[in-house]
Amino acid sequence: MTFDVDLFVIGGGSGGVRAARIAAAEGGARVALAEESRMGGTCVIRGCVPKKLMVYASEFPAEIADARAYGWEVQAGSFDWSRFRTTLEAELDRLENAYRGTLRGAGVTLHDTRAVIEDAHAVRLATGERITAKHILVATGGRPFVPDIPGAELAITSNEMFHLPALPRRALVVGGGFIASEFACILHGLGVATTQYYRGAQILRGFDDEARGHVANAMQEAGIAIHCGTDVMRLERGPGGIRAVATDGSAREFDLVLYATGRRPNSAGLGLEALGVQLGRKGEVVVDDFSQTAVPSIYAVGDVTNRVNLTPVAIREGHAFADTVFRGVPTRFDHSLIASAVFTQPELGTVGLTEEAAREKGPIEVYSAAFRPMKTQFAGRPERVLMKLIVDQASRRVLGCHIVGPGAGEMIQLAAIPIGMGATKEDFDRTVAVHPTMAEELVTMRKPVRTG
Repeated sequence: MTFDVDLFVIGGGSGGVRAARIAAAEGGARVALAEESRMGGTCVIRGCVPKKLMVYASEFPAEIADARAYGWEVQAGSFDWSRFRTTLEAELDRLENAYRGTLRGAGVTLHDTRAVIEDAHAVRLATGERITAKHILVATGGRPFVPDIPGAELAITSNEMFHLPALPRRALVVGGGFIASEFACILHGLGVATTQYYRGAQILRGFDDEARGHVANAMQEAGIAIHCGTDVMRLERGPGGIRAVATDGSAREFDLVLYATGRRPNSAGLGLEALGVQLGRKGEVVVDDFSQTAVPSIYAVGDVTNRVNLTPVAIREGHAFADTVFRGVPTRFDHSLIASAVFTQPELGTVGLTEEAAREKGPIEVYSAAFRPMKTQFAGRPERVLMKLIVDQASRRVLGCHIVGPGAGEMIQLAAIPIGMGATKEDFDRTVAVHPTMAEELVTMRKPVRTG
């Protein structure tokens, strides 16, 4: 059978773009890609990139305060949200155009429209055009989830955060995951009176307990009002804003309510189930180790599969797919040891097992140090850094590393390399410290604080 293209990709986010580019440029495939929104997907347009730029903007008040402590005669003025937003939107335009240029340069045909799967080897565009393909890749990502409560239409999600006409005076962030916690810190840093509701016992569920407790304490000391064990029952228009009626019996008014209560795979309406593609409980596309669905010609990568929902993971999955199908190099992506960072203030960087997960596997040693770093101690600020290693007692391998403090994301990237190679605690100990740095604590902790 003759097909119009060798590969049709649905979704122009990180995973889909990488798969399309490698298949075309290195695999010699005829590739087409459809994106119904903006090229670049969640990360580039409404996720990691604009969020990190907002993190940078929100950190300047503390840096200006530190500058004064170091002898500089400086004073923070008011934050110009309109100016920042204009520059941000221009940067996102630049990145989107770069993505388009990269794809076109690789020979990928772009369709700026929605596509659905008509059969195992054909897609139908919203324009009515039908395109046949030997292989179809679903890379449609995810979307923010807002629970069905009265007044839910009064809330916004992370998608809208970057396009606010003005900053609110009072904001409520609902959720306790990394997106919610990051935006709580961003809003606070930009001068917004910020409250965070989370129905669980502690924010950042799934991260190391000691590390997430360290982050939560720092956020509260900075002035963010975190209410755990609290959820919103309903939202309603109040005389001075949005009234949030909560499960703790309170009713508070805010100018903005941001819901960051998780994300759901973007799999609805694509025609998958009718073809026999299995979907999971949350709508995720079920795939094997090679990202292949139950329909042999259809594959899926990225957040739509709900495996590990991180941009670099989607990129690696997309690359592995292209290597397997179009370059003749069968490649499985290993999801077992992935470093990540939470850009709260302070940052949290993590790789490997948490103390709690490691303890379930066998006897461990825990090495942990909390201290005031030189820079902020000199400036008279109380912030403390946490460095933590989890070590297997029998093999001496470092099973996990958790860092809370400035630059944690940068440090954990490097820590992930020796841990991925199977480094032992003694390998860390043999490494000479770089002084004076925060990271030197990772190689100078000699005695465990806990065993068992």
